[in-house]
Parts: sequence; C-alpha cells; structure tokens
Amino acid sequence: MVSLALASLGVLIILLTFGVPLPFCFGGALAYMSIIGGVSMKGMLMWGLQQILSPTLLCVPLFIFAGGLMGISGIAKYLLDFVDGFVGRKKGGLGVVATVTCAIIGAISGSGFTGVAATGPLLIPRMVERGYPRGYATALITDSSILGLLIPPSVIMIVFGWVTETSILACFLSTVIPGLLVTLLFSIINLVWSRRFPLVLEPETSKAERRKEIMRRGWKALPALMMPVIILGGIYGGVMTPTEAASAAIIYSIPIGIWVYGGLKGRDYFRIAKDSAVSVGSIMLMIMCSMMLSQTYVMLQIPQSIVKTVFGITQNRTLLLILINLLLLFVGMIVNDLTGVILVAPLLLPLVKAIGIDPIHFAAIMGVNLAIGGVTPPYASILYLGMRVGDVEFTDILGPAMVFVLLGYLPVMIMTSFWPALSLWLPSLLGYVVLP
Repeated sequence: MVSLALASLGVLIILLTFGVPLPFCFGGALAYMSIIGGVSMKGMLMWGLQQILSPTLLCVPLFIFAGGLMGISGIAKYLLDFVDGFVGRKKGGLGVVATVTCAIIGAISGSGFTGVAATGPLLIPRMVERGYPRGYATALITDSSILGLLIPPSVIMIVFGWVTETSILACFLSTVIPGLLVTLLFSIINLVWSRRFPLVLEPETSKAERRKEIMRRGWKALPALMMPVIILGGIYGGVMTPTEAASAAIIYSIPIGIWVYGGLKGRDYFRIAKDSAVSVGSIMLMIMCSMMLSQTYVMLQIPQSIVKTVFGITQNRTLLLILINLLLLFVGMIVNDLTGVILVAPLLLPLVKAIGIDPIHFAAIMGVNLAIGGVTPPYASILYLGMRVGDVEFTDILGPAMVFVLLGYLPVMIMTSFWPALSLWLPSLLGYVVLP
C-alpha cells in the first residue's frame, strides 16, 4: 500500500513539474488510484462535495475578502505610519517597520499574500528612497509576509483543525510564539544588515515633538488598530467563532475604508469581491481534489502502513522528527500550504501520535514548515508575487530572501519541532493540553 501511495505521489509530482494546473495534477493522481487501487471515483466525488460544504471552511473565503478590503482601504497605510513613528528615525528602523506591519496585517487577514499586496506598494518605494537596495527591501517584505500564516487567525491552522478534528483555537495559539520569534529575528537581522547601507534618515526631533507625532499618528491609526483587537479578542474571548470573526472583519473594514480613510470606493468593492470569488473558487476546487486524494490513502489504510514501515526502520523520536521536517519542507516546496496540510496531515497524524507528539504541537510543526514553502522555490508563490510588486529580478531577491530564511526562520523551525513548550505553552493556559 505504501508503494501505491508513493506511485500516486510520483504521478502528482511529475504533473506539477510539467506545469499542469493543480486540480488536474490531483485528478491524475486520483485516476491512478482508481485504476490501480480500485478506488470508486463516484463515491470520492460525492464525499468531496460534501466536505467542502462544511461551515468551518466558510471563514476561508471571508478572510480572503477581508484581506482584499484591508489592502485597498488605507488600513495598511495608517498602520505603517503609526509603527514608523516609533522606530522610523533609527538606522534600519524602516525595515523593522516593514516586519512588524506585516505581522499586524497577518493578524488581520490570515494570509501571506496580503502582507506583500498591502504593504509592498507603500513600503518598497519608501525604503528605496531611504537607501535600501530594491532587492533587499522586496525580500524583507516578502519574507515577513509569511508571518500571516503564523500570526493568528491563520487560514492553514483553520484547515488543519478541520482536517484533523483538532481545536482550531488551540491551533491558532500554537503558532503565536513561533511567529513572534520570527518577527524578532527578522528585525534583528535587518538592524545588523542595514549598517552596510548608506541610509538617509529623517532628522531627529525632540522627545516632545516625537511624542506629539506618535499621538497624532496613533489617533489616525486607531480605527485600523481596532481591527486585530476585534478579531483576536472576539476569537480568544470566546465571543466569536473564526467564521464570525471573519464576517466581523468584513463588516468593520467596509465603513472604515469608505468613510474614515476614504480609500475604498464602490468600484473597488466590486472588483475585490470578483477577485476574491475567483481565488475562492480555485482554492475550494484545490481543497476538494486534495482531500479526495488524501481520503483514498485513508481508505486504503496507508497511514497505518506508513507507521509500520517507518517503525520497521527506526523508532528514534529525534530521527523521526528530522525526517518529518524534511518531508514537510519538500512538500512545501512543490505545493501550496493548504494543499500540503490536507494531503499530509491525515497521513502523518497516526505516526506523530505513535511517537508521542501532541496533535497541537504537530499543528505548529506543520504550520512553520509549510509556511516557508511560500518563499522557497520552485513553488514560492509569495516570492513570485513579491517580485512583481517590487519590480525586481529573481536573482536580486533570492539571495537576501534566503539569508532571512536561513538565519531568521530556520532556527525557529528547529525550536518549534524539538521544544514542545514553545508551541504548547499558550494552549496549555486555556486547558487544551498538558505540558510534558
């Protein structure tokens, strides 16, 4: 059975290599499972349609729509100006502004794409004017945008909780500390690296003038700052489900964008709605196809076969964790994060439970590993979007992007995997798990 699963995955990878659209890649793998494995495609199709009608998945299109509204309404601009008031006059301070702003936007939209789309057009030209190389500025903002996949509410954590029947709130909490650590390390790397650039800084002002400026920017940014408070406060306070919080984000961002910041026009609303509908359609089709393939593996008891096969090779927990991380890194480099979660989580969950890893800890391991796939080729969808937004060549952005990944992201990935308390401490405070 393991050989059958590997063969179907081989078909999937070959089709991906030739640039076949993602749903057709999964269709090819499903056809192989139907012909060779004897799986009923009619039954799988009915099951897949039933699964994507789950109310839990409704928050995915809602957060996508909210992210689009936030990007054009002016919310990102005022958040950026507010953070810039604290550290913008320090050497390398604007890079810290970029990282922190992307983290805040991630806490609103739950997507890695929103950080690039919302802050890139505003920050990259400003950073270039201050003396940052364009490739470096684009790489920093692009890498910081993957914080949207770690800082809750994260779409991939919603999907993980849905697929594995794990508490979505606990999954949200599991990636908070890793996300904050990545934010801190990116900021430190930027401050050290920025010393090499001939940066032009704004003139220093007195403490009274600076305090007055921060208060002025804070007052203008207050409606934008209330957005993550409403979303996260509603979810963690038990007032709203993630779906209700996503709906609240849309309801809140429309009047703020129209009447407070004035960036959202009627024509923009309908354009964002259309773009979001197209994105949601492709995402839901991808989710259904990948879930059907994953379910065929479950039906054929391939997860149990994987456990037996792996335990026949080694039962060393450390070695198994290393192998799991390498597999997740590979998956993240060839498919997007949502597909990786749906495809791999049901396969690996029995294995990680067998070696004593809590499912909530596994959620953090998957989230941190698969998020990095957005900036690591060949998939690297967020990296390619950053190239378009920043108007840079691949060779200009790749070097700085990989430095941030190796020095800022990889250490957190290792700590998340081998230090369970990093991801389980916050869930343990709410009683979701008991720390070992």
